[in-house]
Amino acid sequence: MRAWRGFIDGSQRLMDVLNRELQSAHDISLAEYRILAMLSESLDGALRMSDLADGVLSSRSRLTHQIRRMENEGMVERGQCVEDGRGVLAVITDEGRRRLAEAAPTHVAGVRNYLIDLLDTTELKVLAEVFDKVDGAIGDRGVD
Repeated sequence: MRAWRGFIDGSQRLMDVLNRELQSAHDISLAEYRILAMLSESLDGALRMSDLADGVLSSRSRLTHQIRRMENEGMVERGQCVEDGRGVLAVITDEGRRRLAEAAPTHVAGVRNYLIDLLDTTELKVLAEVFDKVDGAIGDRGVD
């Protein structure tokens, strides 16, 4: 019970503080940051909306609303998938790349301060192994 409650409380507090830091310093949410990071890491700065939803562990409808808001702020654009006329792409814009680059040091510092630097090498390895097991057990069943 201690492990479970510690995980629930600690992970919620961690996500809250990382989100709060990004919001206050850069007017960007942690969810937006994750989307921009995924898009920037793709070969051409674009991903199918369905792949992006899977990658950020979001429902497709929630992601659609999020992308619409980000599109209004000039961080992303939507386009048609060349290989499949039915598919919709999310594409990072220059403004999105600028906002991501601006926010990245804040996010990395927060992750280091509130997680990475608190753990030794063995603890980090165990943490990675634990969540590899959790992810393997749940897989895609946790996202609609």
